[in-house]
Parts: sequence; C-alpha cells; structure tokens
Amino acid sequence: MLNIESRILLPSYGTNTWLLYDDLSQEAILVDPAAPSEELLHRISQLGIQITMIFNTHGHGDHIGGNTWFKERLDAPLAIHSADAQMLVDNKKNLSHFLGTPLAEKEADIILEGGEVFKIGNHDLSVIHTPGHTPGCICLYGGKYLISGDTLFEMSIGRTDFPGGSHQQIISSIREKLFVLPDDVVVCPGHGPQTSIGLEKNNNPFLR
Repeated sequence: MLNIESRILLPSYGTNTWLLYDDLSQEAILVDPAAPSEELLHRISQLGIQITMIFNTHGHGDHIGGNTWFKERLDAPLAIHSADAQMLVDNKKNLSHFLGTPLAEKEADIILEGGEVFKIGNHDLSVIHTPGHTPGCICLYGGKYLISGDTLFEMSIGRTDFPGGSHQQIISSIREKLFVLPDDVVVCPGHGPQTSIGLEKNNNPFLR
C-alpha cells in the first residue's frame, strides 16, 4: 500500500515536501525537498524506508533548496524535466537570486520528458508533463495520489506570471492530463492542503 506524508521545510513559502512510500517493499520517493531538514531525515530513518529517487516537480527555488543536502545523505538520484533542468544551476532562472537567497544546487542525474513510469515496490509511478507554471512542470501519479506541484491547488492553479509561464498551457495541462484521472484521486499540491480530482473538476473557479 502506498502512503504519503508532507513536511513544510520553508515556512515562509509554505512549500510542501512530499514523501511517498510503499509499506511493503519500504521503497520511497522524496518530492520537492525545499530545504535541508534533519527532522525529515529522521522521519525517513524512523519509517525504515529507502529513498530510491528524488523528484523536482519544477525548478523554482522554493522547491529545490534541499536537493543536494538530501541527495548526499540518502544517496539517491535526482530527477527533473528537461525543460526545467537549467533552473537547478541558474539562480536567476530559479528565482532565488531575486529573492535574496541564492542556492548552490547541482545538475540532475535523471532528465525526464514526461511519460516515464517508475516503480515504488509493485506500484507504478507515472510522470505527467504539465507545462504552464513553468515549461518543465511535472505531476507524479501513483496509486490514489497525484503529487501536483504548482500546477493544481485546492480551488486554484499555479501562477503563470513568472518567466516561462503560460495561462493557456496550464489550463490545457489540467483539463487534458489531470482531469482525465479518477475523481477519487487525492491531489497533493506544492502549497496548501490536499484536495481531489473530482472536487477540483466540479468546483475550481479557474477551470469551470
């Protein structure tokens, strides 16, 4: 069975860092490690799980600031979509330069294009390319969970006024790639509380 937990490692930005794990195989992924966190590292050890991969849903600084710290301690490869890959090492592109908190992150080990399927135990984890918030935004779909990054929020959608953003693209991504999923899929966003595909399909004011 797949389980999911979140931690807010950057309280000022309220970024959700997600831990998705299989309690049978004890395999897991870490998504959007926003900042170094001994507390989260302890939780991973406490659960007895093995992080097989670290994913970034996109390349903005509030989602990638713990990449290298966790990668070195967990010995896990880092994956990001090709369209956002340069954001990891360009602080102007990831916006950390403008926020006054420049990062010192490294390149990804795995470059995604969308459509890849990975395994967490016996469960499939699908990579869905959802451009709009950034050109390389992805969502991760496994079991009953969709980790949506900054594409889809509870009653909202990701901003599209940053460089590379597109309102038309994000609306198309959500309608064509996310709203085709079952209504009971739990949406785990990059900021804010969980929601569901059915709830957003029927009520999200940006998509009605």
